Amino acid sequence: MSTVDIELRKVRKVYFKDRLEIPVLEGLDLTIAAGEFVVLMGPSGSGKSTLLHLIGGLDSATGGSVRVGDAHLEKMSERERTAWRSRHVGFIFQMYHLVPVLTAAQNVELPLLLFSMSSSQRKERVRTALEVVGLSDRADHRPNQLSGGQEQRVAIARAIVTDPDVILADEPTGDLDAKTSEEILELLNLLNSEFGKTILMVTHDPRAASHGQRTVHLDKGVLDREELNPARPRGAAAMVS
Repeated sequence: MSTVDIELRKVRKVYFKDRLEIPVLEGLDLTIAAGEFVVLMGPSGSGKSTLLHLIGGLDSATGGSVRVGDAHLEKMSERERTAWRSRHVGFIFQMYHLVPVLTAAQNVELPLLLFSMSSSQRKERVRTALEVVGLSDRADHRPNQLSGGQEQRVAIARAIVTDPDVILADEPTGDLDAKTSEEILELLNLLNSEFGKTILMVTHDPRAASHGQRTVHLDKGVLDREELNPARPRGAAAMVS
């Protein structure tokens, strides 16, 4: 089970265009317990993706603190954040970002090339990740030989192949039909409940949001409310052995 929680305190993020200051996040506080599946919703431009990028170490906060487990990201250099991110965070995006000329297995293997491990160790990790997402029989297929749902499964396998503590998903079902979306969301539920991954997912779809344990709403850079999902109460993942 994941032992990594997430805590943001008074987080502020500002972008600059010429001399113009553009505030995106304003004094934001958020706590996510280890092993929790939290959904983030809000209108376009509210700062949802920016928040994910700060938690994942893809960007740095203008002010405040961002802690993920024992890592205090606001104190890290860009190089330190990159090294930390490769070991502890898995990203899933709406667009799959697969390399077209590589097979599914080769796409999944890419993050492992940053680690010191043998070819046989990498292949075993890839085999396991593809098995988890139900694509063992598609390992040698290239992206253009896969459906959209299968491509997203490959992207999820790539995100989990390093066994990260945290999974950050940005509209992971936004480009999929309803049936395939449900399958992908059930897979995220599996990663949360059976493998104990702490998950933060951005979505605009209330049906997708129902798969989380609670939903927080972001508006104009401020978290304005949260609600529990009675179908998956907070802390449900922690009760799974």
